[in-house]
Amino acid sequence: MKTISFAVPCYNSADYMDKCVESLLACGDDIEVLLVDDGSSDGTLAKAQEWERAHPDRVRAVHKENGGHGSAVNAGLDNANGMYFKVVDSDDWLGEGAMREVLSFLRTQAGESEPLDMLVANYVYEKVYEDKSTTMRYRRVLPERRVFGWDDIGNFGPSRYILMHSVVYRTQLLRDVGLRLPEHCFYVDNVFVYEPLPYVKSIYYLDVDMYHYFIGREGQSVNETTMMARMDQQIRVTKTMIDAIDLDAVPQRKLRKYMENYLAMMMCICSVFLRMKNTPEDDEKLQGIWDYLREKDASLYKKVRYKVVNFGTNLPTELGRRFGLGGYHLAQKVFKFN
Repeated sequence: MKTISFAVPCYNSADYMDKCVESLLACGDDIEVLLVDDGSSDGTLAKAQEWERAHPDRVRAVHKENGGHGSAVNAGLDNANGMYFKVVDSDDWLGEGAMREVLSFLRTQAGESEPLDMLVANYVYEKVYEDKSTTMRYRRVLPERRVFGWDDIGNFGPSRYILMHSVVYRTQLLRDVGLRLPEHCFYVDNVFVYEPLPYVKSIYYLDVDMYHYFIGREGQSVNETTMMARMDQQIRVTKTMIDAIDLDAVPQRKLRKYMENYLAMMMCICSVFLRMKNTPEDDEKLQGIWDYLREKDASLYKKVRYKVVNFGTNLPTELGRRFGLGGYHLAQKVFKFN
């Protein structure tokens, strides 16, 4: 068994995927790279097959019909042979020094009777065209270099949530959970770092810069204009998260609070952008997502609705819209759209 499987969703990535693949191959011989071509119309599949021919022991080209980012992640999980599983988008890359430490630890888990469920490390926002980098760390939030559980975590700030960039899961855990991301939909990475958490019993944090997230490509899914145009998909993902977990049944108090706060942020994003669009149809959608949460779980609705981030954002009239602008700036910090 390989130590880790890297799933790389690729859609029309031929012009820029090489840097990503090279960073993964630098991780060692006990890894596999799954280049999932999601029905591309350029030379992505041919490029993936070239990499497979050059490294047949470590690279596999997986071709599928177009189904979106979530569908490509699902295909990667279906094909993974590694003990651990990490998603790396085709325009991003991993830090070589950081990955030496990550893999060094993960390799120790092969002989454990209860191997680690989840490893967390830092991620870096790379605004390449502005020559700026911002590193997101979990210092003083997660214990460092020791195995711990949810009772040991600290308080997460609004810009320190665990994101797809920062997480490595044990593959079998994801399969046991039955994780399937929505297809033909953006923002599914939120489901990826939400639904499995109650099943995670052991965590390890390395304060190293593992993941480098490229920002600046035209049409990027967290670009402000793009997010406004795709609000129906944001709503769909938020409903998926509401349906996925009964938070009252989560026994760990700190994890339950963390998940409440994460869901509150997702509701804030819906509220902020629908109020920014400011049409009668969008007002109906906003009311609809809040009604959906209340009908699903009235107790959770009250907790999420009256958190500061959502209480102000949803006040009526111009005052509420001003609070909404504050929520927008908070959302910028979390999702790094422009």
